[in-house]
Amino acid sequence: MDIFRDVSLAKRTTLRLGGTALAEAVVREATDAEELALALDELGGEPLAFGAGSNILARDGDLGIVLVSSRVATGPMIVGEAEGGKIVRVGTGLKLPSFLNWLASQGLSGLARLRGIPGSVGGAVAMNAGSWGQSFCDRLARLLVYSRERGLRWIEAHQWEAGYRRFAPEGESGFFLALEAELVLDAADPGAIRAEMAEYFARKKAVQPLAAATCGCVFKNPAGESAGRLLDKVGFRGRSVGGMALSEMHANFLVNTGGGTAEQALELIALAGAAVRERFGIELELEVKVVG
Repeated sequence: MDIFRDVSLAKRTTLRLGGTALAEAVVREATDAEELALALDELGGEPLAFGAGSNILARDGDLGIVLVSSRVATGPMIVGEAEGGKIVRVGTGLKLPSFLNWLASQGLSGLARLRGIPGSVGGAVAMNAGSWGQSFCDRLARLLVYSRERGLRWIEAHQWEAGYRRFAPEGESGFFLALEAELVLDAADPGAIRAEMAEYFARKKAVQPLAAATCGCVFKNPAGESAGRLLDKVGFRGRSVGGMALSEMHANFLVNTGGGTAEQALELIALAGAAVRERFGIELELEVKVVG
């Protein structure tokens, strides 16, 4: 395990803003997790499981948090058979796009529509990443997790709660770190999987600012509605505060147009949420994780 002090969130998040964390603890092997409790006690601050920083809005200034990152690089590898497919084990430190490409090369289907979602496998677990009817945790069979209260253990589907953009091990209310995942994928033609990936990635590129400095969607979609459409209807497509804006391409995407700050981002988010609440009576729930 490696420890780094005074870590800039502006350099570690896709939104390219935020202050300085006390430290970062990088777990490179699952067995490193056993040392983590002592390290966290020494470092002080609130632990935050941190992946690739693609769904994070970090506040400005000095932040009393310790980033805990998994760089566990197990596999990916096929470890068993399942009805109509295979069981795959993967370390949560692997980038999600790399994992999806590997699945396609192995003829394993079920997550192709997630192409275009940035971040790590660990982040895909923590947020139950999903797109166009496919969700990461729908394919999750087992997960190796660490928490300060319960240590290192494998859990199965009946031992976690997963839903729209949320995941939590049963009985865990605070910090936990996912280290390895086992998923069940369907056997399919590699060419067909790549074609599906290309189709849904093209759909995303047409409507989402994938090349921008963005944290992705700010708000979760309320039941039966699109947060982006609601924001569009209240005139927030392209609206900005300082260097922060809601994208012209997709009103629910927060982008840093240059020199933006967390204070500006939070002001814009508050204004947008208030406008939707006033007009439609709908309380939008944040999808982006505000830290610090």
